[in-house]
Amino acid sequence: MSRITTLRTIRIDERPNLIWVEIETDEGLTGLGESFRGAQAVEAAVHELAAPLVLGQDSRRIEAISRQLLTPYLGFHSVSAEVRAASAIDIALWDIKGQRHGIPVHEALGGASRLEIRAYNTCAGYAYNTKSAKRREIGAADAALGPYDDQIAFMRDAGALAESLVSEGFGAMKIWPFDPFAANGGHSISLAELKTGLEPFRKIRAAVGDRIEIMCELHSLWGAHTAERICRALEDYGVFWVEDPLNKMDDVQGLADLRRRVKTPICGSETLAGAASFRNLLAADALDVVMLDIAWCGGLTEARKIAALAEAYNKPLAPHDCTGPVALMAGLHLALHAPTAIFQEVVRATLSTWYRDLVTALPTVSNGIVSAPHAPGLGLALNPDLRRRADAVVRESMLGA
Repeated sequence: MSRITTLRTIRIDERPNLIWVEIETDEGLTGLGESFRGAQAVEAAVHELAAPLVLGQDSRRIEAISRQLLTPYLGFHSVSAEVRAASAIDIALWDIKGQRHGIPVHEALGGASRLEIRAYNTCAGYAYNTKSAKRREIGAADAALGPYDDQIAFMRDAGALAESLVSEGFGAMKIWPFDPFAANGGHSISLAELKTGLEPFRKIRAAVGDRIEIMCELHSLWGAHTAERICRALEDYGVFWVEDPLNKMDDVQGLADLRRRVKTPICGSETLAGAASFRNLLAADALDVVMLDIAWCGGLTEARKIAALAEAYNKPLAPHDCTGPVALMAGLHLALHAPTAIFQEVVRATLSTWYRDLVTALPTVSNGIVSAPHAPGLGLALNPDLRRRADAVVRESMLGA
């Protein structure tokens, strides 16, 4: 038996959306998990709801713990605080499993389908997603904070950005130039706004031709009519996918109808949790590409089931990361394991800066390819000084306390 003795959460004011969970066992192992958004709510869910259920349990029984945490009376089938807490705990348990057996998580999951995978660069900036709001509109006064301030770059000179990415070996990039126009609940977009949103795609194709794939992120901001208008307009640019086009990505009928009406492939969704949500979309033929976030969907246990559904429906899989380094590493392990995975999302702005300040190791990205980690477990830990920072908030729940 490997009894769970401690649940610890760590968050820092500098990155108020991020929260880490460490699980300690009586065999002397420590596993690391992570989730994102509403860190204080997730912290409360970990200690008030999950800790009484998890402390004292055998950490080897990952499936049983996952079922217990993901079937509360409230909070399932959405990326709720309960599910985000359960996701972080589950990631930490898989980290422990890999460490216990001296193998990386992708091997613990059942073995690698590949030992490297293509990366696409999400063109975010250094501070993107740091605060509560996901979107940040770029104004005339905004100045680039460094060479990888890619959100400013795609709004101002998308062609030069594409050339930079191609020079580093990236074969795919993701941008979201339509976000500033999502007024009125996303139920309308003017022709002038539509043309402005298309301009980065035109510049990318003019600069690098077909040497890079382009993904368009729509951030679940749009009504059905407007989403269709945007998707149709993008057809001329060979967009690889349009991601989360509808403002309700669990709208199975609406998404399936949109997919039938447009030629642009539909990807979704980082906003959903639980295998059942993806089963319903796949059964309705509503998706071309399956995207999931390990730190939101229920952790690696649930993500593996979603990956199996993608395989059963012969759909490609692309794990999400635009949040934190632990979720990125967990997503990479799944992408290496899952038979239909085609991409791992990365953000070069964060990989080259503040991710490095938080953890002891990061994925290796070279020439647009992410290589398999070989260290046991996830292959990273929090930097030891993190919990001693002045802005750190550390909370523990312990067996018998």
